[in-house]
Amino acid sequence: RRLMRIQGSVRQMGELIDALLVLSRISRHTLHREIIDVTALVESIVQDLRQKEAFRTVQIEIQPGMSVHGDRRLISDLFVNLLANAWKFTSRTENAHVEVGASTHGSMATIFIRDNGAGFDMAHEQKLFKPFQRLHGTAEFEGTGVGLATVARIIDRHGGKIWAEGKPGQGAVFYFTLPTMPLTEQFLLMQRAMA
Repeated sequence: RRLMRIQGSVRQMGELIDALLVLSRISRHTLHREIIDVTALVESIVQDLRQKEAFRTVQIEIQPGMSVHGDRRLISDLFVNLLANAWKFTSRTENAHVEVGASTHGSMATIFIRDNGAGFDMAHEQKLFKPFQRLHGTAEFEGTGVGLATVARIIDRHGGKIWAEGKPGQGAVFYFTLPTMPLTEQFLLMQRAMA
């Protein structure tokens, strides 16, 4: 039993080190921006999640036609983290449901990922995006406590914002903004609006 505990701790430490390395690389990563089909990206990630846990039934709603302008690798990491969280935190929910949608305002898209899982107390919202600030114990849900900090840093690198709403036992929704076009086009739109 002690050996199993030691093995589990070593595995957790390895995962934590990997997560911290990813978090530190994001700040140094050179952004290669392009138009990204968010709908196709989300569908691909959901397909991977379904293959990993084929025994689970999760109803997924994905809005068609979503796109953003950003670094493909980082945007992919962002959606992998958020969708894996929604998948994980609905694991104890009957009739699990995850919804991904977006609305566009000028040159920015506001995207949301909503689930009906474990949720969280809004009194602790400020802790969500800081490293190692977990709102659920590791015995309840596995994780490193670095995923949402990684997501926040990626969004910040793209000039966006992130916030969340939730209720314990009633799910959570994560909102974030990302650009939908290159900076030069955003600048031209702003100039036209001011003229």
